[in-house]
Amino acid sequence: MTPQFRIRAGAIALIGLGLIGCNRLPGRPNVANREVIPSRVTSFDVLYRQNCAGCHGADGRRGAARPLNDPVYLALVSPERLRKMIGDGISGTSMPAYGPSAGGDLTDAQIDALVKGMLARWARPDVVKGLTLPPYEAQAKVKSPAERERGTAVFVRACASCHGPEGKGGPGAGSIVDPAYLALVSDQSIRTTVIAGRSDLSKPDWRNYVPGQPLTPEDVSDVVAWIVGHRQPVPGRPAIAREG
Repeated sequence: MTPQFRIRAGAIALIGLGLIGCNRLPGRPNVANREVIPSRVTSFDVLYRQNCAGCHGADGRRGAARPLNDPVYLALVSPERLRKMIGDGISGTSMPAYGPSAGGDLTDAQIDALVKGMLARWARPDVVKGLTLPPYEAQAKVKSPAERERGTAVFVRACASCHGPEGKGGPGAGSIVDPAYLALVSDQSIRTTVIAGRSDLSKPDWRNYVPGQPLTPEDVSDVVAWIVGHRQPVPGRPAIAREG
């Protein structure tokens, strides 16, 4: 090895060490600690905490809105519907739109990460194994007088013991015919609650209103028609999205 070669090799080594040292200059951020661009965050924990926990609770329960950590609810609602609700929001309610096509802050990939994360952590197919759930959506959109009349009988049989004989509140639950309440919830939200219950509020699902007598799909539609038949306009509030 010639002296010239040794000198050149030493110079190259020094330059390399200098470049390595540049990444350790005082005040220079560590690559591992650099902030991730918000649109590239795909962690379920981060996305859920930033966008969902405020309403649905830190662990999917005990929030102001419906619990998402509910296997019956997750068995009832399809992944496609969950994506649509997150992306498009629910008009007339407090559920905002997060999707890019609706002006939201989340990408399609992030919405997909939220849906997959909820299902992976909180879905339990065994809870409804062998059971046929009532349809998530009503087949007929128009609530007929006949439905509301039949719904009265369903309410008396299945709901009055908790909500009172007229639905205005009873020993086990509050009013479900209060105009202020009905102005905040869509027809679909009411139907979902009748079917899936509210596990966080000890409200049973469609199987357990009357022991040994699950509500039929017709019962569900009829009692929902009876409840929404009490909806009245609330001054200063736009009409609710009935099918959201």
